Amino acid sequence: MQIPFVDLKAQYQRIKPEIDAAIEEIITNTAFIGGKAVAGFEAAFAAYTGAPHCVGVGNGTDAIEIALRALGVGPGDEVIVPANTFIATSEGVTWSGARVVFADCEPSHYGLDPADFERRITPRTKAVMPVHLYGHPAEMDAIMAIARAHNLLVIEDTSQAHGALYKGRMVGSFGDAATYSFYPGKNLGAYGDAGAITFRDAKAAEWARAFRDHGSLVKYQHIMEGRNSRLDGIQAAVLSVKLRHLESWSSERRRVAAAYDSLLAGIDGVATPAVAEHAVPVYHLYVVRVADRENLQKELAARGVATSIHYPTALPFTEAYSYLGDAQCGDFPVACAQMGTLLSLPMYPELTREMIAHVADSLREAIAATATIQ
Repeated sequence: MQIPFVDLKAQYQRIKPEIDAAIEEIITNTAFIGGKAVAGFEAAFAAYTGAPHCVGVGNGTDAIEIALRALGVGPGDEVIVPANTFIATSEGVTWSGARVVFADCEPSHYGLDPADFERRITPRTKAVMPVHLYGHPAEMDAIMAIARAHNLLVIEDTSQAHGALYKGRMVGSFGDAATYSFYPGKNLGAYGDAGAITFRDAKAAEWARAFRDHGSLVKYQHIMEGRNSRLDGIQAAVLSVKLRHLESWSSERRRVAAAYDSLLAGIDGVATPAVAEHAVPVYHLYVVRVADRENLQKELAARGVATSIHYPTALPFTEAYSYLGDAQCGDFPVACAQMGTLLSLPMYPELTREMIAHVADSLREAIAATATIQ
């Protein structure tokens, strides 16, 4: 049996009539940039997240930069981000003109460690960007308390956690802004690049709307030099269709995770994802901790199971951030330890019980095989 890591074709087949009709309407009306589809998705997504304002943009990385700039973050400022996340989080900080400061991760759910975040605050710190990594909420109560005590902005990177709940409240609703990627493989994914920002503040949202469209709210009336980062009509139409299914898909992801939890329980050498009792994750990824990860990947691939590593190198240890200094494991001990042990198993709503069982059986066999090799 072949189990892909993600199966976007299976998702498309489930909603094909809705998707095809939505795309056909955009093409028929030649509403490719802006228009009713974009405005409609922005309104629907704002309502879904509970945000007063939503601004669609070209991708999730632009969303981070534009959100920061809209809130006044720029040269001379520092922004604290977790050491273990995709580079888009820190790239957006750099392109805003601010300086990235990394903080360690907490060991159970892999989000930003509030205590280490507080230790990294300096007089130049302007904002913090917690990431709801793998679809599990960050510890927002502690993070918000520290941020407010130090008068810091909070921008939530919610690109992997559309619809996750923290103490009954949707992630993305805690900070001053939240950023979203709708890359095709996300829980809410477009059919190309797309992103969005939700804001509390109307003026910040208006600034972002102008900046994303060459600094213009009215065509040819430019109030600043901006950026071409517009959410296009086809992507907005696709996202509007998918948004209607997101809650049911999240429930299915939790079903898949529960099946994995049960079938993997008791396998020596496999630690399944921990879930905080106050959290309702959406499992963008199902990440286990294992030893001898590379050999396990090879053994699983030989059994038809595709896996992935998110992320092989914590950001402070990458060449891209060597300018910040020579990072040592003692600087980020949790992120450093995570680098060699985290393995992402197939996770998507269309996984059947038979497919999940094959993954679990294959993992058990792979661990036995790698033990024999050693």
